[in-house]
Amino acid sequence: MSESPEQRGRIDMVATGACLGTLCCWSLGPIFIEQLTRYVDSRTQNALRYTVACLFWLPVLVHFMRVGKFDRRTWSLAVVPTLANVIMQSLWAVIFYYVGPAFAVLLSKTSVLWVAAFSLLFFADERPLIRSHRFWLGLTLSFVGLLGVLCFKEGFSTPQTSTGIFIALVCAFMWGLYAISVKITLKDIDSRCGFAVISIYTTIALWVGALWFGRPAECLDMPLSGWVGVIVSGITAIALGHVFFYTAIKRIGATVPSLVILAQPLVVFSISSFVFHERLNGLQLLFGMILLSGAALSVWAQEHVKSSP
Repeated sequence: MSESPEQRGRIDMVATGACLGTLCCWSLGPIFIEQLTRYVDSRTQNALRYTVACLFWLPVLVHFMRVGKFDRRTWSLAVVPTLANVIMQSLWAVIFYYVGPAFAVLLSKTSVLWVAAFSLLFFADERPLIRSHRFWLGLTLSFVGLLGVLCFKEGFSTPQTSTGIFIALVCAFMWGLYAISVKITLKDIDSRCGFAVISIYTTIALWVGALWFGRPAECLDMPLSGWVGVIVSGITAIALGHVFFYTAIKRIGATVPSLVILAQPLVVFSISSFVFHERLNGLQLLFGMILLSGAALSVWAQEHVKSSP
């Protein structure tokens, strides 16, 4: 349905709130994940946090099923995004056992480039981007920024840092797959129902991994602060963050939400520098801004192509 001239000039308050909600929720997640590295292994904390998210949305899913507003296709449509999500989520928590939150989140923003690449591959209306100078300039700036962030990282060549960097970049790739698979398979599905089903599937898979490879018994000795971290991060970073993001995409498209989320590394760095005394040196901050600017330019180029006749 096309918007009227009056509607075009209005700010979508729901979408704006969803964008800001996503930024806040996803900025808190890395802080709590870093906190939980002190108490449990990555697989266990993944399973615990996703269990909270699953239980949060389960009553909503049951309600939609009772009133007949649940699309039964969701059970099958959610399988592919779940596969990408399980891998991505498993890698995401592991990163923080090797590098700090701000550095990890900064590297994760390379996912914007993968989303653009997959969009070119799967969506014909995105392919004019290939002819966009803005897109290629943004891509070049992003790669230059990424290389600078990595090369000027203290201890870059140490096995621990190198492992964390590799995991972060693979995680960014999987996030791109996850985002595109959700866009393709769940485009006609209510965001709450779609993520509720994904959270059920993901929780089951993560618990299998935790029981098989992790040490879930460790959570029995976790202090109250650890359980608070599990609950708060499960509700905010997972249950609300994902639904906020896809609500914003459905209402105003992917461009503005993606631009807002690019502020996440700066927010996380501000919190992490205070809580964990994490520091990025001046050159890393400079190249980090170049990376984010390039990603923003690529997203802007995507919107410019869409709006061109």
